[in-house]
Amino acid sequence: MPSLRTLAFQAWFRVSRPMTLGVRAAVENADGHVFMVRHTYIGGWFMPGGGVEHGEPVIEALRRELHEEAGVRLTAEPPVVGVYSNHNNFRNDHVVFYRVPWGSWAQEAATSVGEIAETAWVDPQAPIDGVTRGTLQRLAELYRGAPPSPYWAART
Repeated sequence: MPSLRTLAFQAWFRVSRPMTLGVRAAVENADGHVFMVRHTYIGGWFMPGGGVEHGEPVIEALRRELHEEAGVRLTAEPPVVGVYSNHNNFRNDHVVFYRVPWGSWAQEAATSVGEIAETAWVDPQAPIDGVTRGTLQRLAELYRGAPPSPYWAART
């Protein structure tokens, strides 16, 4: 059960931002593994990404989030895989999902402080325990031919 503070923040957030937009990316290495992060403030493994700031172009949000969380500097603009409704979190939340293939990025030091608890390169054919439902769905679509869904995580 979320704390009263969390519930109050979510209520304020929904009123102050009637629509939210986020970015996530499947960053691939030479072995075909996908970069994952585990945050300090929420459970589960995610592909790196985060919110698009007011007035920020989506591609710039992706560049910023990848650099902060993964130390990834894009050397080419990655293709958009899809735009997904993420209504399980907020009624008007959407995620723009990218695929960042090996050879289109360079490794640098991550700049996030205190946000990332752990990172891992994960085989998309055999994800590790704790990968979030939405992340599992994207991996299945990208790497195992599952039919695409318009939702980041299927409604439960």
